[in-house]
Amino acid sequence: MDTWEDLKPGTRVVVAMSGGVDSSVAASMLVERGLDVIGITMKNFCYSEVPEEYADAACCSLAAIEDARGVARTLGIIHHMLDFEGPFRQAVMDPFVAEYAAGRTPNPCVRCNRLVRFPGLWRKARLLGAVGVATGHYARAVRPADGEAAQLRRPTDRVKDQTFYLWGLPPQLLERAFFPLGQLTKVDVRARAEELGFTSADKPESQDICFIPDGDLRGFLARYQKAHPEIAAGDRFAPGAIRTASGERVGTHAGSGFYTVGQRRGLGVTASEPLYVTAIEDSNTLVVGAADELCQCGLETEETNWLGEPATRAFQAHVQIRYRSEPAPAEIMPLPGRRAEVRFDRPQRSVAPGQSAVFYAGERLLGGGTITRALA
Repeated sequence: MDTWEDLKPGTRVVVAMSGGVDSSVAASMLVERGLDVIGITMKNFCYSEVPEEYADAACCSLAAIEDARGVARTLGIIHHMLDFEGPFRQAVMDPFVAEYAAGRTPNPCVRCNRLVRFPGLWRKARLLGAVGVATGHYARAVRPADGEAAQLRRPTDRVKDQTFYLWGLPPQLLERAFFPLGQLTKVDVRARAEELGFTSADKPESQDICFIPDGDLRGFLARYQKAHPEIAAGDRFAPGAIRTASGERVGTHAGSGFYTVGQRRGLGVTASEPLYVTAIEDSNTLVVGAADELCQCGLETEETNWLGEPATRAFQAHVQIRYRSEPAPAEIMPLPGRRAEVRFDRPQRSVAPGQSAVFYAGERLLGGGTITRALA
């Protein structure tokens, strides 16, 4: 049973409200449960920084804030808007650009959940006398038995599963996290929103990074690097060579910081077979090769986090390295300094430094880490 369902009526809970359908329905379910709900909308960045025609699509736009406020009025709950722009820029946006400038592919949602959203909302929740923080994530926080620590598990709707982005939560925050949508499908959520008359019922889902609502990653990186050269130092955003593993030069790229391992589109290279980015070198060089050259036998992680008792010896689990990929069986070996080594039973494609490696035992999320390098 989801832990939020165990709360007694009248218990105060803070719910993150973006103005979208998921967080709106999550808030409504808490209210229906009889809880004392306070909605909070996080303003993480200034929507005026995005291209004007996409300003309303940004998660922190005036329209999104007003949508959240309207839902709160409909539900009869208090609503606050909090300015997280400084912490979000420092913990998410600056490292996002710096990682691309270092030839890595970051996952900003993981950093936001770990360093901004959940700790920031929990600090405010404590001040308001709330027992925890609820969000519209598709995940389940459950307790196997009374007195046992909370576990994070996959939701009913596997297509919408967002546990991949939650591996970085400290265990103490997981104890205070509630996910009302864990047992619903997206179809269920939209149907509930329509019944309640929420304008967000038919709102399209954003497929882009929240602070890049136009989807133009290259344009964002170029603008940010120009405005903050101290964050993205080096020549990763300058043209450089595209070479094969044997060293043959086959083209010129616009900047290696604009690419990621496994990328095929946008290379501008003509060859007898499709070519993919297989490595990004410190010399601002893209290494390309055929699809089979993308396969790696393992990886190493840093910032490894365990949701539960930290592992101390090698064990078997399933490891997922992309949001939409299937988890693959592997052996995981904990290493000193919050690192871990993963050895896949079968080689996996597109192991990208900077991305996440997330560990599962069945439906349970055990933990994860940031990929530092692929292992042959």
